[in-house]
Amino acid sequence: MSSSTPATSSNALGIAGLEQVYDQLATAIDQAGPGKAELFLVKLALLNAQALGDAEVFGRHLQAALQDL
Repeated sequence: MSSSTPATSSNALGIAGLEQVYDQLATAIDQAGPGKAELFLVKLALLNAQALGDAEVFGRHLQAALQDL
């Protein structure tokens, strides 16, 4: 695994789970509105980092998300 690849785990989401998460995220971004979407995403990232409990893994996820933007 490269340092920019998200960690995989035994409880990783499958395609159906990822589609559900994508739909929920898109809906929430729409609900936040253009003026608050960035703040919402920062809050969501911090909550997920806390739930993940590993700053290094979170950093690798950040780098993976930045790829190919």
